[in-house]
Amino acid sequence: MHPLTGISSMATRALVAELAQAHVRAQASGQPVQMQAAGGVDVARRLRAGERFDLVLLAEDALQALCREGHVGAVHAFADSAVAAAVPAGAVLPPLNDAADLRAAVLAAPLIGYSTGPSGSALLALFERWGLLETLRPRLVQAPAGVPVAALLARGEVQLGLQQRSELLGQPGITLLGDLPQDLALTTRFSAALGPQAAAGAQALLDFLCSPAAAATKRRHGMTEPT
Repeated sequence: MHPLTGISSMATRALVAELAQAHVRAQASGQPVQMQAAGGVDVARRLRAGERFDLVLLAEDALQALCREGHVGAVHAFADSAVAAAVPAGAVLPPLNDAADLRAAVLAAPLIGYSTGPSGSALLALFERWGLLETLRPRLVQAPAGVPVAALLARGEVQLGLQQRSELLGQPGITLLGDLPQDLALTTRFSAALGPQAAAGAQALLDFLCSPAAAATKRRHGMTEPT
């Protein structure tokens, strides 16, 4: 039986892989699913270059742009992921109760890690709103596409890391401080869409990924159902 093919951003790779295998086990056909993961910018580039998949999962803004260009079909909300903060294991833990705490933490950190993905864009916009972007710019370290911010923290290359909680959860060599304060609530929505020539069986997979049956697995991976 021809396997379904899919690609996702790095932030959802472990979650999507687990859900895809759960779907395979639940289907009488047992149609296999082959998932890949790459940085969101790279995924979009590959689709625009003509690479085709049965299923694509990306940050909603990026996926909507690909939909408008005809590279994927209708976009369906998949999961929400809050931006969280972390420090290297053994480091002093700064408080993170409100926006003032986060502001103090970023001003105190010699080097701050952030991602090429949507959380990175949201953080730069936040620093700009605070009037701190130019002050912080020499201390901002963007992780290369496909490299988690946790890796920079674990290697001691940055002292504060900010990325989706799902990317930081359970990573070695770091201490997760928690989600950013409620008064900021930086959240990325990830969505799913079928490829323009999706194979038979792809719709059932998409329906399962976006169904309430997947909610508990999403929570375990640091994400929540889209609201």
